[in-house]
Amino acid sequence: MKRARLRSRRGAHAGRRAGPRTLAIDVGGTGLKAAILDAEGRMVGDRVRVPTPARCPPSVLVRTLVALIAPLGAFDRVSVGFPGVVRDGIVRTAPNFGSARWQRFDLARALTRALKRPVRVLNDAEVQGLAAITGKGVELVITLGTGVGSALFRDGILMPHIELSQHPVRGGRTYNEYLGDRARKRVGTRKWNRRLRRVLGILETVFNYDRLHIGGGNAARIDFPLGRHARVVENTAGLLGGVALWR
Repeated sequence: MKRARLRSRRGAHAGRRAGPRTLAIDVGGTGLKAAILDAEGRMVGDRVRVPTPARCPPSVLVRTLVALIAPLGAFDRVSVGFPGVVRDGIVRTAPNFGSARWQRFDLARALTRALKRPVRVLNDAEVQGLAAITGKGVELVITLGTGVGSALFRDGILMPHIELSQHPVRGGRTYNEYLGDRARKRVGTRKWNRRLRRVLGILETVFNYDRLHIGGGNAARIDFPLGRHARVVENTAGLLGGVALWR
């Protein structure tokens, strides 16, 4: 009897040490990804992925995410990276989805109802940055995918969001129009790299960063050497940063 109680106590302590599990979701313009993270932010099991629906109003996204995570197992809380301006879990802009229905949509509340767990939502580049930064000095994060995402940190603290993707960069074209995936396919990867090199010079002058972290699917297409203060981060950072939303 004493041994059984001892095993039970050890099991309880082990469970407390394991801590809560976080369901991390990365909403992208072309793909939706999800994985379970342990209390230290390590991935538990495999991640899952499906293409982002071509027309994706809020109701479609919520239904698709509920179906996506079904194989992943139990979790205690949810973190979501979303490609747009997000404040207090409410979407202000969704340029990759282009639907008026997204304006002021409370994504955190809708997913809390659907998943029966507490949900926190942040811009996707900011979530990726939480996994990538060192926590020292001024660190800029940009993501190169369907569009161009950005996040700025100072000594590990997230600064107010700047919607860099919507800012004109050359000839009246925004960063999205100049460096997004449509632009790369239209002008070719070689010319896209010349554009990216020019933009990185602009960003270094504007932000005077100590470190630059580059993520997103098109980061793998960079064909020129980056400076010693810049690096390409793993695509999984968009998920692994999710646990930091709960710290």
